[in-house]
Amino acid sequence: MESNNAADTPAADTAPPSPEQLVAGLVRLLTVEPTGEHSFTGRSQKDGFGRMFGGQVIAQALQAAQETVTDGKQAHSMHAYFLRGGEEGPMTDLKVEADFDGRSFANRRVVASQTTKDGSHRPILNLTASFQRPEEGLSHDEYVMPDVPMPEDLRTDMDLRREFADKAGITGNARKLMLRPRSIEMRTTDKLHWMNSEPRPPAAHSWFKAAAPLPSLAGNEGLHRAVIAYASDFTLLGTSALPHGLSWMRGELVGASLDHALWFHRPAPADEWLLYATDSPWTGSGRGFNRGRIFTRDGQLVASVAQEGMMRRRKGS
Repeated sequence: MESNNAADTPAADTAPPSPEQLVAGLVRLLTVEPTGEHSFTGRSQKDGFGRMFGGQVIAQALQAAQETVTDGKQAHSMHAYFLRGGEEGPMTDLKVEADFDGRSFANRRVVASQTTKDGSHRPILNLTASFQRPEEGLSHDEYVMPDVPMPEDLRTDMDLRREFADKAGITGNARKLMLRPRSIEMRTTDKLHWMNSEPRPPAAHSWFKAAAPLPSLAGNEGLHRAVIAYASDFTLLGTSALPHGLSWMRGELVGASLDHALWFHRPAPADEWLLYATDSPWTGSGRGFNRGRIFTRDGQLVASVAQEGMMRRRKGS
């Protein structure tokens, strides 16, 4: 789903932030602050508004889990359920339970909660993450990276968004939201759900990376995993809308992510181009199921993703 991230949205009376400033803001956003034993706080976006981007709370919960595993084990999978829509503005409380610490594997459970304007404290997401000590083992890569144009040969996502906004006559806050600078740079090889209204096969391919360099992968693998987790919520749910020629951005659908699963196969720098190949084998019962595979530009499979989301045709205006 699309983000209302204020770190990606400059105020109207200020100059647009540089890519370096945007990425610095993303690193701050994904750096959780300890508040007690296995308790952390996730920052809110500065001047954030509307519903919190799902990738934000996923990445913050993963970071909280990673902070409690200090013996060299690395996250290899996470499974999350969105319980309620988070709000931009309130901080997010992250409570971690250390359910298992073994010689090779460890497991953590995280509940992300927010205190709403009426004073109630409500969970918005729960996440389970598994960790493993790095080791050698049997190895094969079954999937071959799709043969698609390289990112240097593609137009930027912002160019496409600006062209769409001009053609569609989008103005006001909707235009500001659509054209906000982003900390994640994307370039698509296909037409995404918002680009046209013609039904097409449920598959898409987009390159992504942090818009500016991150701290070196060596010694900061957890941060790079968190950035990949953050970016993995972009474009995914929209894949299930492609066969129907409908889009959230055009106001034709109502939707929300229900869950999100991510498997990390090997470390990869999130500030270098990664190909996100998504497909949707099924929709029905008001839900859409989506899968994703993330590759380095030399064809190594970095991560696999799966997500189901609520997807309904909007009724009325």
